[in-house]
Amino acid sequence: GYLMLKRRHFLALYVSGSVLTGLVLNLLLKGFFTRPRPELVPQLTSAAHSSFPSGHAMMSAIVFLTLGALLSLATEDTRIKLYILAWSILLTILVGISRVYLGVHWPTDIIAGWVAGAIWALLCLIISHWLSTKMNRPISAPSP
Repeated sequence: GYLMLKRRHFLALYVSGSVLTGLVLNLLLKGFFTRPRPELVPQLTSAAHSSFPSGHAMMSAIVFLTLGALLSLATEDTRIKLYILAWSILLTILVGISRVYLGVHWPTDIIAGWVAGAIWALLCLIISHWLSTKMNRPISAPSP
């Protein structure tokens, strides 16, 4: 919504496309692997679908890393870039750890979700960079 209000339609479409296609990919992977959820400890929350890969870990990697990459493009200051990217990574890690703590995922589910999400975010960033150069539109995010 923020990007649409700032009239950054290309970026809004990029973020929405990354998230929606990542969600579809996650559901396809879950349908393919159909791994049952852990039953070693009582689950502190309910969860639908299969366990592998973790949807929360994958989607947090896609969303946080995509937004972190976009925000880091809005500045030239290396310290700020590192700060933004560090928070993006930390938030992604915390989401994954919380899923193991809640007893709804195996650690390998989380790792697979992180890897798949990071690869998807990177692939979407590469595609958007290619499209932005082809359309002669910079992908850099607006200043907050």
